[in-house]
Amino acid sequence: MYQTLRMAKTKGMLALEQHVENPESSTLFEQFPSFKSNHHALEFFCDYLRLMTLGTDNALEIETLMDQELDVHHMETHRVAHAVNSMSESFPGLGIVAAVLGVIKTMGSISEPPEVLGGLIAAALVGTFLGILLCYGFFGPMAAAIKNSYEDDHQYFVVMKVALLAHLQGYAPAVSIEFARKTLQSNVRPTFAEMEEQTDGLPPV
Repeated sequence: MYQTLRMAKTKGMLALEQHVENPESSTLFEQFPSFKSNHHALEFFCDYLRLMTLGTDNALEIETLMDQELDVHHMETHRVAHAVNSMSESFPGLGIVAAVLGVIKTMGSISEPPEVLGGLIAAALVGTFLGILLCYGFFGPMAAAIKNSYEDDHQYFVVMKVALLAHLQGYAPAVSIEFARKTLQSNVRPTFAEMEEQTDGLPPV
């Protein structure tokens, strides 16, 4: 983002046109292969840079548009997490059904000796145990992990949004990415000195 905004400041927004129109062959984005390989992030970033090269300079309008797009993206990505969570919540109920069926079978063998009835009752309780285990031991945590992953992905887009809006409001590239840095979670947020060191090591645009 720093390289892109620096180019926009020093050479003008039109200098970005060749990069946003063909990001796959862009020498600017080639410097950052991990970002370039993220198709959705690259498309989001280039779409709003393209709007800026076309003359869109109202930060409030762009922010509203970004928020709407991010809301749609958030809704779409969370469908998987909601589906897995719904499935996890169904397992205790299925466990109860299995237990009831086991009890019904046990009642049909009520005249059997205790050692036989014990085995049948144990088998019925296995269904309940399995349902609870699958819910709270596997699929529940899986749904939470998927949701957390999507939340991190969403924050990745928010960082780009903040930097682009700061640029639209006329801030210098270093200030714009400082705004973006502040929106990162503390466990991945670099310090101001680390950010400055990284940007100072970038080649000239």
